[in-house]
Amino acid sequence: MRYGVLIWALGLCVAVLFAASLLIGPAGLSLGDSLAALLAGRGEAAVLVMREIRLPRAILAVMVGASLGLSGAALQGYLRNPLAEPGLIGVSSSAALGAVIALQTGLAAIHALVLPGMALGGALVAVALLLALAGPRGGAFTLILAGIAISALAGALTALVLNLSPNPYAAADIVFWMMGSLGDRSFTHVWLALPLTLLGWALLAGLGRGLDALTLGEDAAAALGVRLSRLRLALVGGVAACVGAGVAVAGAIGFIGLIVPHLLRPLVGARPGRLLFASALGGAALLLASDIAVRVILPGRDLKLGVLTAILGAPLFLHLIYKTRAEAGA
Repeated sequence: MRYGVLIWALGLCVAVLFAASLLIGPAGLSLGDSLAALLAGRGEAAVLVMREIRLPRAILAVMVGASLGLSGAALQGYLRNPLAEPGLIGVSSSAALGAVIALQTGLAAIHALVLPGMALGGALVAVALLLALAGPRGGAFTLILAGIAISALAGALTALVLNLSPNPYAAADIVFWMMGSLGDRSFTHVWLALPLTLLGWALLAGLGRGLDALTLGEDAAAALGVRLSRLRLALVGGVAACVGAGVAVAGAIGFIGLIVPHLLRPLVGARPGRLLFASALGGAALLLASDIAVRVILPGRDLKLGVLTAILGAPLFLHLIYKTRAEAGA
């Protein structure tokens, strides 16, 4: 498939799913009422549903989905491993730990921005640790090891907080938050996540040439003028900004960054640079579709978004493992 056709197709898919996300929900609004409330502001209750609930939810689905897809494609291109995903460098686990501490200590009840703010703080701590552990000249393998260590430590501390929690209600809030969701989000969350998200997109979007050169190996990429240390710093900063902002406002949503680049890679000729933008659009489309699905499937039971994406992603992850083993055996 031609690259331009693919981008237009993905863009159209995102636009259609964005419109569907605005029109589908338990409120029972007709198409006419929904459009009148959204565009003309008619109907007080309908305006509240459309402009204060559904619109920020759809915008966040696009932002978070695009961030996860873009981050996954960038990491897979840098590490030259189709099994890499945004949680590999430990940012998502550390952001989740910051949010868990906010919930456990009761600070989250002070203001709506405390929880996402502490999640962003956790992501920043993870970046500092990652750069300190990997060092200025560390390669891809060192980056992976440092990320795994940070992720394991953050996961252990999160489990410790849950284990020592004297308040069962706080523990329940923590568990539900970690499942990931876009419900009950407002434009406050959009404006909080937007600056870091745009920063992350800008950093990752400029990596295309370097990632294409890395397919020839690090020595060849360096000979072509790619500064690997700068490339890695932009990669870590971009992934941290995207994933940290996403986890801060939506909780832990996994597998988007793994599924989307894998599905789209054959359609872009396996070129990492081209895969970046395609994966951003694909991630936005997949998360929009998943968010619509959680409203339709068991609408009265509050199915969490992260649960659905894990159910979709786990079989593909197993398929990737099987395929990698088969290729190694061949």
